[in-house]
Amino acid sequence: MPRYARSEREALVDLMLELGPDAPTVNEGWTTRDLAAHLVVRERRPDAAGGIVLPPLRGYAERVRRRIAARPWAELVGLVRRPPLWSPVSNPLTDELANTLEFFIHHEDVRRAAAGWQPRDLPAGLRARLWKPASLMARAALRRFPADLLVQAPGHGELSVGRGGERLRLVGSPGELALFLSGRQRVARVQVDGSAPLADRLRHASLGL
Repeated sequence: MPRYARSEREALVDLMLELGPDAPTVNEGWTTRDLAAHLVVRERRPDAAGGIVLPPLRGYAERVRRRIAARPWAELVGLVRRPPLWSPVSNPLTDELANTLEFFIHHEDVRRAAAGWQPRDLPAGLRARLWKPASLMARAALRRFPADLLVQAPGHGELSVGRGGERLRLVGSPGELALFLSGRQRVARVQVDGSAPLADRLRHASLGL
């Protein structure tokens, strides 16, 4: 069985080493050093990782992340490349489920911050693996959107979401939809069909965590 979480991790680490610690990412204000430190916190500091999603813990999580980011670059990237076996999100039982989407998105965060980037031709298995989390993200992120919104990934599936009303259609491959629904609309290659005001609202909505 292909290990897409591992291959995306390796590709991300190789790219970060190639570009260096000060390269930009799609995450506004974050360099590759910031992103690497975020991944280390997520996998190695369960005391602080909750701050990624829980506002009351964000201050503590950010302090921990900044301390980790101060480590030598080669050491920091090495920690990303070799996650601990005890990690709740990166042990052999959870790695593929917890990290395929995570490392695909962050790999693209670095790739798509560079001039002249182009979408990758993803393996069919990876596209299929990304559809389920993308569909779950759509249900979570768009359930209150003021439209009858049809989300389609041709060849993989579709779903309807939103509060109803005017019809809007969001179309893209699973990976592009995942990027769009995680708040990276400006770099996601998707098609939005419907009224211009609603489409613009969707493209600028606050999505993701």
